Amino acid sequence: MNQSILITGASGFVGNALTDTMLDAGYSLICPTRQPLVRQHPGLQNPQISSLDKQTDWLPLLQHVGAVIHCAARVHVMHETVSDPLSVFRSVNVDATVHLAQQAAAAGVKHFIFLSSVKVNGESTQPGYAFTEQDVAAQHDPYGLSKLEAEKALLAVGRKTGMAVTIIRPPLVYGPGVKANFQSMLQWVRRGIPLPLGSICNQRSLVFVGNLVHFILHCLYHPQARHEIFQISDGQDLSTTELLENCAVALKTKSRLWKVSPDLLTTFAKITGKQAIAQRLCGSLQVDISKARNLLGWNPPFSVAEGLAITVAPESEEKV
Repeated sequence: MNQSILITGASGFVGNALTDTMLDAGYSLICPTRQPLVRQHPGLQNPQISSLDKQTDWLPLLQHVGAVIHCAARVHVMHETVSDPLSVFRSVNVDATVHLAQQAAAAGVKHFIFLSSVKVNGESTQPGYAFTEQDVAAQHDPYGLSKLEAEKALLAVGRKTGMAVTIIRPPLVYGPGVKANFQSMLQWVRRGIPLPLGSICNQRSLVFVGNLVHFILHCLYHPQARHEIFQISDGQDLSTTELLENCAVALKTKSRLWKVSPDLLTTFAKITGKQAIAQRLCGSLQVDISKARNLLGWNPPFSVAEGLAITVAPESEEKV
């Protein structure tokens, strides 16, 4: 692909990793951001935009662009403060996204890759069952609903204009610089804090950011990726107990886990109003990546052990 690639959300966790990988590989990138990117590179154009909404004029930036990779979004908020969160999510994740896609199609962009979320499918799965692309959406929050609405609208834009659309639904993404709950978990293990999580037998899918970036680039060129939706993960599901043990191995320390019944943990969480935390620690959330393997011939290049080792490497400690 000789034309430039436009990446939104280049300052975010996934967008930053994607941008770094593509620049190192020699791509010509246009990465619009509100604040200048720290990294400077001959192949990088970093125009400043004032906002991400349906009023943004993308056309001047799209004239020599072959593909758009849309990573920017209003992400899931743990403690929402706005009075109408769905309206705010829709403004950014639906209206602004569709506006960008329409202008991209008008400018002659051939391929639009959209980073969606497993939350389109729901918050949990039954043990032994994994979400597939064919499952009926069962989102439970405004973020998941906004992503689903964006997916449907983008596929409609693709059908109407002929621009190829690829949708990717990752679960929790981890890697160097990861924040939020995964960062806290790494800190617990690094500090040797005893945790009552030694008897959890759930199964959860994760995706190392290097695997996600590799899949995005795989989709960029593969003709069978166009007009398709994909679930994506590391291809190795772990219980919370196994994840903590793997983190300890990566950190070259001991996992200090003591065994407490998951039922007891769940009961305690209900009493203290921490049901959501208990669900993430004790519940299952699996995705099936068979479609990515069979249709695109893709396999994750990094194992969970390799991904965790890179995540906790000394050069990454300041970011974690």
